[in-house]
Amino acid sequence: MYGIPMTDGAPWRHLIRFALPILTGSLLQQLYHTVDTIVVGRFSGEGALAAVGTTGSLTFMFLAVAIGFSAGNGVLVAQHFGAGDDGSVRRTAATGIVFLAGLGLAASVAGVFFARFAYERFVAVPPEILDMTLLYFRIYSAGLIFQYAYNILAAVLRAVGDSAAMLYFLLIASVLNIALDLLFVAELGWGVAGAALATNISQAASVAAAWCYMTRKYPVFRYRLRDLTWDAGAVGDTIRIGFPIALQLVIVSLGISLIQRAVNGFGKFMTASFTVGHRIELYLHLPCNALQSTLATYTGQNVGAGRMDRVRLGVRQGIAISLALTAVSSLPVWIFADGIIRIFALSGEAAAYCSAHLKAIALINVILAGYVPLFGVFQGTRHSAVPTCVALCALTLRVIVTYLWKDGDFFGPSIIWWNGLFGFCTGCLVAWGYYLSRRWQNCCK
Repeated sequence: MYGIPMTDGAPWRHLIRFALPILTGSLLQQLYHTVDTIVVGRFSGEGALAAVGTTGSLTFMFLAVAIGFSAGNGVLVAQHFGAGDDGSVRRTAATGIVFLAGLGLAASVAGVFFARFAYERFVAVPPEILDMTLLYFRIYSAGLIFQYAYNILAAVLRAVGDSAAMLYFLLIASVLNIALDLLFVAELGWGVAGAALATNISQAASVAAAWCYMTRKYPVFRYRLRDLTWDAGAVGDTIRIGFPIALQLVIVSLGISLIQRAVNGFGKFMTASFTVGHRIELYLHLPCNALQSTLATYTGQNVGAGRMDRVRLGVRQGIAISLALTAVSSLPVWIFADGIIRIFALSGEAAAYCSAHLKAIALINVILAGYVPLFGVFQGTRHSAVPTCVALCALTLRVIVTYLWKDGDFFGPSIIWWNGLFGFCTGCLVAWGYYLSRRWQNCCK
């Protein structure tokens, strides 16, 4: 009836089996966003590339809400699943779907109507790319409801042990997105509008496939319209768990937006370079993010089953897997930095910036891999406020050192990428300090 539970057997086997589909799916998501960047850069120029890139931090802010509240609902479903309570699994998942659908509609409306204020006043986009930025962001925002729907369906399926299915739906989205990018941007010349439209259509197709799969494979999720009801208790629990997760991601987005503002101050070439550098950095985040999602489900199921000993063992093995995967993915970025830059058609000053950026993040992001999986443990034990505090500490320091040293002689423009060294080291100390205190276990006693 469900996927494979993670309450028995060797934790590392469960973690790898569960994390690999999440990692591969996330890789596909990043791939089709990267194709947007490559196609726009090659067929519409560095100005269009910079316009698409500068929207990244604010689009992620909207997605942070989807990811956070979906994860919160997923933790509840995983705990009910671990306890063997099918009725609560069905009711909690239905509430999450209704809740996220409403939030997605609100996000779409807000993105369309507040785009100009955000990019003129907050991000301070250079005037020469402002119109393209607004066009891309507004079209992209209109499709946010599909992003929200995808996240809640993925969270519910992961919660019952099925992480592999979403991989196939993301494959559908990736292939369709790439094909539509080539049609809309390369062939029809629609520029940034075509790239945004391709993303929306492919995401809608992925959601449709996921809904058909979930409702046909799992009888517990065969909802009729009247079954999609509002359970105030489940909504309250979803908000209590999900809000700190969403807030953590919003803090990250705000921090990156402020760093983006500093980037824009260096001009179009730095903005284009940062677009590519940040895109590659997101690839390096995939292993630790996959282990975070995996440990949240693993912890939730084992908490529901009363197996705290397995949680602690899973942490040790999960961190080791995260570090190994991140080290393996970072090495090619260091070695082939110049080849990566050529793929995105950067040249001259932009290419020089980007080369230094890529080599720095290949080193720095190994630190991130050593503590982000702990966030999943905190979320799975309903201590999801802790990752928020860690993110706040790390991002605050990153922003401070960026603005403090961006005009200095020692770092100058390079602080745009070296700020992560200061922030991630701080985050690592705070996260491990809380984990070793074992206060995260209090809710489970």
